[in-house]
Amino acid sequence: MARLLSVNVGLPRDIEWNGRTVHTGSWKLPVQGRCVARRLGLDGDGQGDLGGHGGEQRAVLAYQIDSYRHWQAFLHRKEFGFGQFSENFTIDGLPDREVCIGDVYKIGHAIFEVTQPRVTCYRLGIRMGEPRMAALLTSSGRPGFYLRVLQEGDVGAGDEIVKLRGAKEQMTVEEINALLYSPAHPRDRLERAVCIDALSPGWRASFNTLLGAIDSGATSGNAGLAPAATSNAATPGFRQLGVAAIQRESVDVLSFVFEATDGLPLQQARPGQYVVLRLRQDAKDPAFFRSYSLSGAQSTGRYRISVKLEPNGAAGTYLANRVRVGDTLDVSAPRGDFVLKEGIGPVVLLSAGIGVTPVLSMLHALSVAGSRRQVLWIHAARDGEHHPFGAESRRLLNMLEHARGHVCYSAPAASDRMGDDFDDTGRVSQTALEKIGLPVDADVYLCGPASFMHDMKGTLERMGVPGSRLHLERFGGVESFNPGVTGTSVRAPHLPPSEVAEGPLVSFARSGIAAHWNALAYPSILELAEACDVPVRWSCRSGVCHNCESGLVSGTVAYEPEPLDKPADGNVLICCSRPAGDIVVDL
Repeated sequence: MARLLSVNVGLPRDIEWNGRTVHTGSWKLPVQGRCVARRLGLDGDGQGDLGGHGGEQRAVLAYQIDSYRHWQAFLHRKEFGFGQFSENFTIDGLPDREVCIGDVYKIGHAIFEVTQPRVTCYRLGIRMGEPRMAALLTSSGRPGFYLRVLQEGDVGAGDEIVKLRGAKEQMTVEEINALLYSPAHPRDRLERAVCIDALSPGWRASFNTLLGAIDSGATSGNAGLAPAATSNAATPGFRQLGVAAIQRESVDVLSFVFEATDGLPLQQARPGQYVVLRLRQDAKDPAFFRSYSLSGAQSTGRYRISVKLEPNGAAGTYLANRVRVGDTLDVSAPRGDFVLKEGIGPVVLLSAGIGVTPVLSMLHALSVAGSRRQVLWIHAARDGEHHPFGAESRRLLNMLEHARGHVCYSAPAASDRMGDDFDDTGRVSQTALEKIGLPVDADVYLCGPASFMHDMKGTLERMGVPGSRLHLERFGGVESFNPGVTGTSVRAPHLPPSEVAEGPLVSFARSGIAAHWNALAYPSILELAEACDVPVRWSCRSGVCHNCESGLVSGTVAYEPEPLDKPADGNVLICCSRPAGDIVVDL
């Protein structure tokens, strides 16, 4: 008979880790006496990161004493006490290789249902003093599992664990865990998994995404963990393209049109994607890299980028002063996951300044397709002189049956004509959006300066636009995701404190930073990026979760440790990789 050995709880606390403060509920201690299990967890327990832990589907975490013994031998340690693995229930019996998702158990006066395997992150590594712990736990087939509380009641150490009924679809915790995290994702097992009623919505969504990737013909990557990165991976490397035209779009914006010089077709971009340019001031100078959205129509014959000329912008100054029609430049394949999604619902294209470029390519695509979707074009500019693509966007909108535009000038000139050049004065605000009639059920594509993006995101959320329908493009890179880390200030990317003069050059293309690799200071590309304050996303820091999956614009890497499942071809997991020569990462 399986038995409950210990009930462990703990409220979140702040701990110091690598010079940062982490808010975590990983420290659990045994309860003396009995404890009430409620719908959202045990009395006296809490989670520091409700995005990754807790909630109805993950109310109680169970881990087996047999796994304790395994890790004591594996790690050569004997000091483990109950709650060591951040679990709420330390149990004797119910191994992951036998327990199925959907099994129902009575413990004490409460009833529980198994919902999913445990998902580990870097905080367990902190708790265990072993940074690899997330990868070790997941790859071992001993993750443990979460329980949903079907009937609230009190529990206590010594209670028997009585199985009330087995799951209809017999798939064990070990099987489900491997189906997501290992390289093997057989269709028949995925189809079985999504039919398990008790499986948590997050895991079911991951398996459905994997099925969709199989249907679309994906041959690499793990769409269940990194759907956007996998579906939009690009081949690394650069191609020499010729400058076919240079066009003035406004007082501070120039467009450059590229064509192939070898007669071969260009890779067709998805609307909203961008390319990376490799530039050199002089032949002997090191290369520097800049990312520019494609602003024209989809084409296998031409790419168009549009560049804002900043007073101290190295790339814009170089392109404006040095590049002429007939020159050649090194251009990457199109990349990025800020792309127009297929559908029939309304679309809002909302931009400010040079943020118009990716949404303009989306407007081109909608117009060429003769889309019958409702399209609302909203753009903010200073005045007519600083309003690129005004005539072009009006022409494209006129080609669509259900489209309308609204342009706001914050400081119109005397020559700017209300009703012709622009529609309203001032900035885009909630009042303005409500007056325009922004549909809250629309997919909203948002791009512009950082302050504009921040304000508009908050405004749209207050207006009721669901987060799943709000798509943002940040020219400076990804939105940081560092779960549990608190009190961090946003700083502009910079060279690392311990910059060295030798070693492979690691260039972060979207941040404009290039630093030599210092293997003694930085065990991974992720840690170098953090030292440079380059925005990054991560959770496990050991090659499991794929949150850190990023585009590899050029070069190759070596992994240590090897990830459980490789990223998509053309991508890199920066948390467990090192450069094997000069590389360019799409961050």
